[in-house]
Amino acid sequence: MRKRSVLKDQIEQGRQELSRLVDQYGIPSVKVLEQSMALDELINEYNRFTTEMNMNIEK
Repeated sequence: MRKRSVLKDQIEQGRQELSRLVDQYGIPSVKVLEQSMALDELINEYNRFTTEMNMNIEK
């Protein structure tokens, strides 16, 4: 469970950083794109982790 809560915290921090970058640089910015991609990776990792947990529960 610890990994799940860590990922959730990292996702929230990533969202806040993305919002800050959008405010500072605007949407068409390389920095915004990079942060958006990093956030996508965290969300994908979270989804893989929760899917894996659910599959283990169903066994």
